[in-house]
Amino acid sequence: MSVAPGEPRSGPEAAARFFCTAGRGLEPFLMREVRARLAATQVEYISGKVFFTTCSDLNMLKELKSAERLFLLIKKQFPLTVSSVSKGKIFNEMQRLINEDPGSWLNAISIWKNLLELDAKKEKLSQRDDNQMKRKVGENEIIIAKKLKIEQMQKMEENRDCQLGKQIEETLEQRDFTTKRENFQEEAFQNDTEKATETHNQNDLTFRVSCRCSGTVGKAFTAQEVGKVIGIALMKHFGWKADLRNPKLEIFIHLNDIYSVVGIPVFRVPLASRAYIKTAGLRSTIAWAMASLADIKAGAFVLDPMCGLGTILLEAAKEWPDVYYVGADVSDSQLLGTWDNLKAAGLEDKIELLKVSVVDEETEAVISQSPTASEEESQMQAV
Repeated sequence: MSVAPGEPRSGPEAAARFFCTAGRGLEPFLMREVRARLAATQVEYISGKVFFTTCSDLNMLKELKSAERLFLLIKKQFPLTVSSVSKGKIFNEMQRLINEDPGSWLNAISIWKNLLELDAKKEKLSQRDDNQMKRKVGENEIIIAKKLKIEQMQKMEENRDCQLGKQIEETLEQRDFTTKRENFQEEAFQNDTEKATETHNQNDLTFRVSCRCSGTVGKAFTAQEVGKVIGIALMKHFGWKADLRNPKLEIFIHLNDIYSVVGIPVFRVPLASRAYIKTAGLRSTIAWAMASLADIKAGAFVLDPMCGLGTILLEAAKEWPDVYYVGADVSDSQLLGTWDNLKAAGLEDKIELLKVSVVDEETEAVISQSPTASEEESQMQAV
């Protein structure tokens, strides 16, 4: 079931409307990816942006590889009319983005909070499971050590050892019961604290507005002017507080001659900023798109004859791990940079590096970027 930005959303798994920014020419790749990876519906695009509806959580949304940034959609509508009328009238029209349909804003804020809360709960459960596993392993090691000691002592004093074993088991049971009771009390206290904090945060939401203006709107107004008008409208209508340095919420607005789009950045760090790439070379989104064109299968042999800093190989190895990868380059500095990237990504054993200038081996797929081409002119050849 799909939900428009202004419609109510029921349950944490209900669908929500998102959009991603994409580099020039990457919109088709991103459309295919959101359909395949997120089972997205209502997928459409305009230049530089792809809109879609999905039920996926934040962990799944983080896996998008061809997107620059991800936003929760608040509103998408026709462009503002900029003519010879006074600036005041145009500012009033901008404020109508908020005043005409405040329900879409409140619904988007609710969805945004639900996504963050669900992600926080999953992370907390994962940490708790890890702690419980560590605790169980530690307790098992203690029990095993004590049993071995008891068995050794049984050879000398069997009756005395039997009584000692019973005392140890009773002590462990009492300790386990005490630990469980303390954990339960601690979780209950944390839940109460979180509820109280949530109530306070709803009444004290801080925000900032990021604007991008182009076309006739960009010629008539600066991004700062538009951001100030929208910010004042939000403060008056919802009672939020502006905070330009460390806000809890960021509002993104893009105004041009084709559309007006308003959204909330889902992640502070762009999706294109890969945590596993130490030194960036080719743009990560383009590298992933080029690798996807090779139609890589498990067990294949893939060569990048001009690997540079190895960005294509890193993206390919992360997405298709069961493949033999080889990177080649004539530059020692580039190969050293690639090796640093491989170590940072933990892929030293997945990718082999060679210093060569000519490809002599038979391969199933060759991925490369012309050294003199720009990112938009990147080419891939399959052999």
